Amino acid sequence: EEAHRGQGLTHRAFSIFLFDADDNLLLHERSQEKPLWPGFWTNSCCSHPRRGEDILSAAKRRLYEELGVGGSLRYVYQFYYQAKYLDVGSENEKCSVFLARMTLGQHLDIDPAEISNIKWMPLAEIDRWVRRESDSFTPWFLLEWKALAGEYRDQITDFLKA
Repeated sequence: EEAHRGQGLTHRAFSIFLFDADDNLLLHERSQEKPLWPGFWTNSCCSHPRRGEDILSAAKRRLYEELGVGGSLRYVYQFYYQAKYLDVGSENEKCSVFLARMTLGQHLDIDPAEISNIKWMPLAEIDRWVRRESDSFTPWFLLEWKALAGEYRDQITDFLKA
C-alpha cells in the first residue's frame, strides 16, 4: 500500500496476457474493491512480487491465485511507467510483461476480490474496443497493448503458433 501512496515509490510489477485454445485473450474488469482504477478493464492478471520473490515465480503464483490456472509463461518485455489515480494514489512501476495460455481442460477460478467481470476476445476486437473506449482501460494496459499490438506483435503470433 505504501508504494502506491502519493506519487508512489518505484517497485516491481508484472502483467500477464492469458490466451485460450482459440487464441482469444482474457481481459478482466477490476473489482470495485481495488483502491486504484476500480471498475476499469485491464489485462488478464497483474500484480507485484513479494519481497525476495523473483518476477517469474510471482507471476505464476498470482496467475493461480487470481484465475486458478497454471502453466508456462513467456517473457516479452519490461517497461517503466507512472500513473496517478485521482487523489487516491499512483502506480510507479517497473513492469515485466508475460504471455500465457490456458491448457485444455483448465477452468478459471476467479478471485472476486480482484476481478468483477471477464471477457475472452479476439485481438482485432480488442483493438476496436480500445480505439472506441480507451478511457475504460487501465493506463498500464493501454501502454502494454500499444506495444504488444505494435513492436511485439510477432512475439504474440509466434507464441500462439507454438
